[in-house]
Amino acid sequence: MLMPSSMPHTPAAPPLYRRLATHYRGAIEAGTLAPGERMPSLRHLMRLHDISLSTALQLCRTLESDGWAEARDRSGYFVRKPQRLRMTPMDEPPAGLRPDPAQFVGIHARVSAFVAQRRAAEVKVNFSIARAAPQLYPAEALRAGMTRALRLRPDLLAAAPPLQGDPQFRAVLAKRALAAGMTLSPEEVLVTNGCIEALNLALRAVANPGDTIAVESPTFYGLLQVLESLGLRALEIPTSPQTGLSVEALDLALQTWDDIKAIVVIPHLQNPLGSVMPDAHKEQLMRLCEAKGIALIEDDTYSELLDVDSAPRAIKSWDRGGNVIHCASLHKILAPGMRLGWISAGRWHPRVEMLKYAQTRNNEVLSQLGAGEFMASGAYDRHLRRLRTALREQRERTAEAIAAHFPAGTRLNLPNGGLQLWVELPGPCKSADVFDTALREGILVAPGWLFSNSPRCDHYLRLNCGWPFDEVVDGALKRIGQIVDMHAR
Repeated sequence: MLMPSSMPHTPAAPPLYRRLATHYRGAIEAGTLAPGERMPSLRHLMRLHDISLSTALQLCRTLESDGWAEARDRSGYFVRKPQRLRMTPMDEPPAGLRPDPAQFVGIHARVSAFVAQRRAAEVKVNFSIARAAPQLYPAEALRAGMTRALRLRPDLLAAAPPLQGDPQFRAVLAKRALAAGMTLSPEEVLVTNGCIEALNLALRAVANPGDTIAVESPTFYGLLQVLESLGLRALEIPTSPQTGLSVEALDLALQTWDDIKAIVVIPHLQNPLGSVMPDAHKEQLMRLCEAKGIALIEDDTYSELLDVDSAPRAIKSWDRGGNVIHCASLHKILAPGMRLGWISAGRWHPRVEMLKYAQTRNNEVLSQLGAGEFMASGAYDRHLRRLRTALREQRERTAEAIAAHFPAGTRLNLPNGGLQLWVELPGPCKSADVFDTALREGILVAPGWLFSNSPRCDHYLRLNCGWPFDEVVDGALKRIGQIVDMHAR
């Protein structure tokens, strides 16, 4: 089995055609190249940048697929600005907005109804999920790694696994956490059944039934289900579509409610908004929670999908007193079928280990060995680069289709990474009506009412961008746009 390298892997630079496409995109955004202006010819690009014809073509086709250029028959490529840039961005939450009163969550019935309708329908195009297409994950490499593990350890399936998780896998996770600014020993890492178990353990460790947990609004409906199943109250905190949870609104809530035991946040590519907290906000949030003595639970499911050159800094990287519980998962970024997650619970780690033993005991080891071998090699970073590139193209083409097919008044923000778009519907259009009508035609969307206990999200949809954009996807988006237009009148 491959062991982790003693040196961190340095991610390779993007391919030349992508770097040149980024250069020309910058020139278009700056106004140096105006819409309607002809792009340099392929021959000129070849001479100017000393590149091959193939590279020049890839450059122009990348700009075209991203919506920044269009090919005209026998005339070359011309500059255009994507239609999505003409859409009005979403509003920020009002300053000083007080959270709604904390409430016992009532999401179970709505999620159950959503699932029942989904199962009863013949779904042809599914925009409701939050994962990538199977072909974007390294299934063959993971299978090969697990085959090698069984060959080297033939008694693996008959032996009891360690409670905390495979030591080599935990060592790989701890080593990769360095890139996000965290200094963890393998003993501070506990393997879980995905991030959802990690969140369950974290909440059970810091709160009791009847306690209040502050959450982002909107937030992932799976978290609301967890809170309801544990008998906890949810206090929804206003959240920016750009910068994430409002620390000022949380501070105000902490002055108003005295039974808040924890705050749960997704700082990077928040689900469903796609927002990213600036480092200054992350540190401010950590300091506030530390000063008030409430646990900060960090859900780090999506950070590896950010289109950035280096890993974003985790909130836990500022934590010195063990007040931050870091939860993460490989479900979205490596293998949806593995359900591999992990938790580093700071000062609550012994209690989390006890709860894990009482709740689900040990995780099976085979998938940990396959994932650990892959993640310890340079193949993992190459996979992440390919995944991010594919998702970026799919997001941008989906956003462009929404701008082209949805009626005036539709709004969205295009996040810098991730698997989904959060779309604000125009006028009186409600996501429940769009969901019902689209489902009757075999198109499944995630309605906004899944992501909040208040009616403030009734005019939103979450749409997945994880599947390759093709004529079927474009046609389904066009039909959703027509349905939105019908219900917005």
